[in-house]
Amino acid sequence: MQYQVLVENVGDEMFSATVLGIPDGIAEGPTEEEALNKATRMLKERLAKGDLFNIEVEGSASHVSANPWLEVHGSLRNDPTFEDL
Repeated sequence: MQYQVLVENVGDEMFSATVLGIPDGIAEGPTEEEALNKATRMLKERLAKGDLFNIEVEGSASHVSANPWLEVHGSLRNDPTFEDL
């Protein structure tokens, strides 16, 4: 599997590697390479203790209200009096 990792220079000769999407998936090292190596080891250790799953929740969008402007968007497109407004 591949994971996206954000590597940042966080100070004097210190780099932080954050595995995106993994809570507390942060490792530090004196070089980018060392920070990435530590992040890889950390992730392997965590995955050895558990598994990642993809889940689908049907109907989860029901709590999100629709954008009310979408109902009227473009409704005046062909109105000849629109320019008078």
